[in-house]
Amino acid sequence: MQTVFSKPGKFWRGNLHAHSTNSDGKWSPQAVYDMYQAAGYDFMAITDHFKPQYNWPITDTTAFRTPHFTTLIGAELHTDGMEFNNGWHLVALGLPFDFAPTQTGETGFELAQRALKAGAFVIAAHPQWYAMTEADFLSLGDIHAVEVFNAGVGHDTDTAESTYMLDLMLARGKRIFACATDDAHFNPNARDRLMGWVMVKSEELSPRAILESLKRGDFYASTGPEILNIEVVPGHTLYVRCSPAHHIYALGRPIEFMSVNQDCITEAEFSLKDWRSPYVRVLVRDESHRKAWSNPIWFDV
Repeated sequence: MQTVFSKPGKFWRGNLHAHSTNSDGKWSPQAVYDMYQAAGYDFMAITDHFKPQYNWPITDTTAFRTPHFTTLIGAELHTDGMEFNNGWHLVALGLPFDFAPTQTGETGFELAQRALKAGAFVIAAHPQWYAMTEADFLSLGDIHAVEVFNAGVGHDTDTAESTYMLDLMLARGKRIFACATDDAHFNPNARDRLMGWVMVKSEELSPRAILESLKRGDFYASTGPEILNIEVVPGHTLYVRCSPAHHIYALGRPIEFMSVNQDCITEAEFSLKDWRSPYVRVLVRDESHRKAWSNPIWFDV
């Protein structure tokens, strides 16, 4: 069956979540752009907090676009109503500049659906950080993705990883994708930048093409390792090739897994003959415990 690795195009590295002085970030949009561009990224998004105290910013980064680097227009959206009385944090990419401010009493579902209808790619941000529950996530409807890694909250409260929510949603049959992000605010001494990214497969480096690839799930997430190839023959074989790693995992529904581990392993082959999960996802972990996450591969597609 086809995976993102057999599709035409190339992989582009990008950050989907960062803040500037237009909200509570410490660096200007220009400085944020300069850092990601100099670090070899192909695209980025500045997602300032869409709140009244910042005058509802949707930061315009169109001036930073070149033939070799592009930007997505987005924001981090907020409203009240989570189970533990925390406010929602939803990253929306591909928003129009005239996206309307949050209305009093607007629910998380209503806000998420409004962003989706506006054409955005919508991510549930840092679930572990604010104890997002399964009911919280399900209440949002059919959003696209969950942050399985967020460097900013990892620095703040050691809650960087949220793969628990990915696995809960997949077990419920939700076709959700996995993102890794910086959520950089550029506070002094904070380790919140150049730590989590996505590798998006697209035939061209343009905002439209990148956004469409994100919505299709044509990407993987990483904090270091590269996934070079995944081949799947349902009911038969899963083959993985990657940069040097220590563990390669095939993961399915709760407690269904296979793994191989050895120093500097770069490929693995797993038998799927007795695999019962309707999907499989790949996790690669290197000797420094940096990780790469594939999106789930559903066998009925």
